[in-house]
Amino acid sequence: MIPQNRKLPDPKRFKISRATLWFDRFMGWAIRCGGIAVILAIFGIFYFVGKEVIPLFKSANVEPAGKITKGTLPAVLGVDEWGELPFFYDGGEKVVFVEVKSGVRQELDVPGLTGLEVTSTSFDPVHGRVSLGLADGRVGSFLVNYQRADDKVTPALTGEPWFVLAHGAGPVTALSYGDSGAGRVIVAKRGASVSVLRLGMKRGLVGAGKLSLVEEKEIGTELGAEATLLRASANGAMVLVACANGEVDYFLADSDGVSKRQSFQPFDGVAPRQMDFLFGGVAVVLTGADGQQEQWSLFRPDEAGERLFGETKTFPKLGPGEVIFAASQRNRTFLTGSGKDLSIRHSTSGEVRWEGQLDIVPAIAVLDAKGENFFAAAADGEARRHAIHDPHPEAGWKAFFGKVWYEGGGKPVYQWQSTGGSDDFEPKLSLTPLIFGSLKGTAYALLFSVPVALLAALFSAAFLPPEVKRVVKPVMEIMSSLPSVVLGFLAGLWLAPILETRVPSVLAMIFLIPLTALAVGYAWCRLPISLRNRFENGREWLVVLPFLVAAGWAGWQLGPLLESWFFVFKDPANGREIADFRLWWPQATGISFEQRNSLVLGFMMGFAVIPVIFTIAEDALSNVPKSLTAAASALGANRWQVVWTVMLPVASAGIFSALMIGFGRAVGETMIMVMATGNTPVTEWNIFNGMRTLSANIAVELPEAPVGSTHYRTLFLGAVVLFAMTFVMNTFAEILRQRLRERNKIV
Repeated sequence: MIPQNRKLPDPKRFKISRATLWFDRFMGWAIRCGGIAVILAIFGIFYFVGKEVIPLFKSANVEPAGKITKGTLPAVLGVDEWGELPFFYDGGEKVVFVEVKSGVRQELDVPGLTGLEVTSTSFDPVHGRVSLGLADGRVGSFLVNYQRADDKVTPALTGEPWFVLAHGAGPVTALSYGDSGAGRVIVAKRGASVSVLRLGMKRGLVGAGKLSLVEEKEIGTELGAEATLLRASANGAMVLVACANGEVDYFLADSDGVSKRQSFQPFDGVAPRQMDFLFGGVAVVLTGADGQQEQWSLFRPDEAGERLFGETKTFPKLGPGEVIFAASQRNRTFLTGSGKDLSIRHSTSGEVRWEGQLDIVPAIAVLDAKGENFFAAAADGEARRHAIHDPHPEAGWKAFFGKVWYEGGGKPVYQWQSTGGSDDFEPKLSLTPLIFGSLKGTAYALLFSVPVALLAALFSAAFLPPEVKRVVKPVMEIMSSLPSVVLGFLAGLWLAPILETRVPSVLAMIFLIPLTALAVGYAWCRLPISLRNRFENGREWLVVLPFLVAAGWAGWQLGPLLESWFFVFKDPANGREIADFRLWWPQATGISFEQRNSLVLGFMMGFAVIPVIFTIAEDALSNVPKSLTAAASALGANRWQVVWTVMLPVASAGIFSALMIGFGRAVGETMIMVMATGNTPVTEWNIFNGMRTLSANIAVELPEAPVGSTHYRTLFLGAVVLFAMTFVMNTFAEILRQRLRERNKIV
């Protein structure tokens, strides 16, 4: 029964307006749509990244693109850079050009060949040069030039002077031509004699000048057996001669003349069936009698030695029959095969990009300049054109994550060098140094920040007076808002030069400050209680702080003295002893000392990560129920026992979350990594070396990478790897955090 003096509630107070209901429904749908949009955006990001990355791991695609009938076996097969107008030359007085689309034939006369008998030919697709050896012992060449106008390709032939071989007798049976522009080399076989001709061109004020003979050297006497294959590099700097006894002789042709540098046996006494240079002119592919195919490259066995040939790669065996070979003019791709079987291979990755069969048995083949087509001709003159789609031949699992023996290197390595200063540069796209750099930078940053941040958080939550805590914690939170570019600027331009000159001082401080803190703490515990009670609980830091400052100052001043005692460098020039850690370190360890290194990164990244870890860990420790700590104190536990047995177990999940967030901040940091470490992709744990991380690499190189290129897609692959690393770590951390929460659940 309701008392008479009590007022009934007004029904209007509980009535919801129609506008409120409509607004509530609208916001509900807005939240749902927002959630769906976020999910779709995430899937869209994954789709975009996958679209950029997946093509890197696709094999080459080869499709038939037409038939051409010449009628006779061409000694030389070439094509223009657009793959539209191949030419056939059979050693006669005419060169036949055939349009791929229309089949129209065009014949051009070879300049200066009327009435002469050609006995040997060779072709340099890089310069479009057809070299000729004649029955009367002369050697020469002509150039095949193309011009494109109004979507029509027009050919032209340009002749060059003839040179008579002074050594040997009879016709020229084999030759090869190398062209470096001003200097050229011809290696030719006439009878039992093998000669190397060095040609020069005197350039005048008008015109290109006249080509003349500089030197002819007989090298047949330096061979171990009869020459079977002759090859001059495209730049004319090297000559390789394969002999019947399986020996391959390397001759260097430079301004000092022609000299033999090396003899090597690729197939243990068996003469190679094929020998050709790859693009760049420092690697050669050889095929043995049993079909074994190897790559030999120039490199220095040691830093002071001469560059010599050594086996660097082995490819799958070829079948029996005549070996055909065609090298790309833009990268390390080459076409090879025997019989009807053909394959496209890439020397950098060592992978077979494509394998297939033709409907003819090709006797000769050529790749166009862009690597988009290849032409193969059979003995009866039937030729086939095939279109090649392989935009990323240098990509692959081994290229990204395995050791690769790059041209010029002394051994297989992990290396990132995406761009170079020349067209014949070999891209090095190993992500392993970047992954290593990310882990190394994160490890050094956490090595410094985690102990400092956690101990500071523990002291703030359990020991620090509230009035001091109210000042310390906001200051730490403000530190976390400092822009990383400012910290990177300070690290690269202020901290790095200081640490470079005072490394012993820093090392002394790292040891002295913790030891002093332990000693002062031990001494404090041994003081009489009457003296200790003069300081309020939580004020003990006022006693410790002056000793820590004094220890830091003493370590800084002790550095030069330690340097003069232990880090003395002996100058090899004058024998004087110099006390300099920067000079002593490379001499003592063989490892370089860089100004921007991991030590600089550890300190500066620590200042970026410490506030994050401190704030979250301190909140977790401060939120431990006071009833638990009070109960432990009531049972006789001292403050440290309360911390160790109650606060740390209960707050372990939050502390672990703080560590993972700090890890995420460190592994994803960009500007500090770039400015403090030198951004060098090396795989060394040396604290005085820098590194390059995945995030820094993406930030630096992505703006300059052409869209859709291998470099561009590889950077996206690096982003995927970075995401995978953080995802795995965060997943593991979340599982462990949940277990810690369940283990220390408060009922």
